[in-house]
This record gives sequence, C-alpha cells and structure tokens, in this order.
Amino acid sequence: MDTSDDCLFCRFTTGDLAPDVVAESELSLAFRDINPQAPTHVLVIPRRHVPNAVALARADAGEIADLFDLAGKVADAEGLGGHYRTVFNTGSGAQQTVFHAHLHVLGGREFTWPPG
Repeated sequence: MDTSDDCLFCRFTTGDLAPDVVAESELSLAFRDINPQAPTHVLVIPRRHVPNAVALARADAGEIADLFDLAGKVADAEGLGGHYRTVFNTGSGAQQTVFHAHLHVLGGREFTWPPG
C-alpha cells in the first residue's frame, strides 16, 4: 500500500504509532478520534494514502465501499442502533486537518440540522 512518511494517519496504518483501534479490515482502519465531537466519534481511514474522499473514489471505488462497510460495523459494535452520521471533510476550508482521506462516524447523541 502507498503511504506517506509525513502523514500521521499513514503512521497509524504502518504501526509506527498506535491509535485506539476499534475495528479493521484488509483495506481500512477504524480508531477513536482524539478530539471527539460526539459520544461515539470514530475515524475510518483507508490503509493507502490518498488526500481526500474524491481522490479515493477515483482511485478505487472498492476502497471507499470498504470504508463505509467498516463504518457500519463500527456503528453496530458501538450500539448506535442505526442512528449515526458519517462525514468527510475535504480541504482546509471544510476543517480537514489531516490530508489523508478519513470518514467520521459520529453517534450517541441527537444531531441538529443545520450542523452546528
């Protein structure tokens, strides 16, 4: 798998750093966010380095499908009962701070619309 030496999330996938892993598959890794925005806040990332969700979808639709499959398994394991939010932030203007594609799985509280 392609990784980047200066990417925090790549260091998680290679084992150089150990996040609080909650689930994994051959293609994806899920771990708890260090700054949770909900009682359940898990990030699901591809093991391969790609900067955002669109780049991942263009590179391999199977990998993005695997992210969502693992996100569903995480939601089930966390007891979210089918009530959760999945979010990709793309670009710094959307608050993406680590430029390795990652899907947020948020749950365990009521969400409002618009988000805020």
